Amino acid sequence: MGHGHNDHSGSHGSFKSYAIGFILSVILTAIPFALVMHPVTSTSATIAWIFILAAVQVVVHLHYFLHMDLSPASRDTVVSFVFTAIIIVLVIGGSIWIMQNLNHNTMIMGD
Repeated sequence: MGHGHNDHSGSHGSFKSYAIGFILSVILTAIPFALVMHPVTSTSATIAWIFILAAVQVVVHLHYFLHMDLSPASRDTVVSFVFTAIIIVLVIGGSIWIMQNLNHNTMIMGD
């Protein structure tokens, strides 16, 4: 038989793990919001904190909601995710690089 929607062979999280993930996500969203609304550091430091907290939040989502970890059972999923992330970074980075070069090479010089 094929694998249908009722095939529950993968591990699912408990209510506690979903609650922990939700609370961590709310906290990791509230901190950057507070940093922007009540600036206590420079703009560049605030932007750096936002990127760091966003990266941590991605890890929280991957662990608590997508159940990805470093166990051998989920190794294929992690490898697929890393490959997809690399491809996305290459496509976005390459597009930005191409657009910058086009902008630089087609810039009209003033008199």
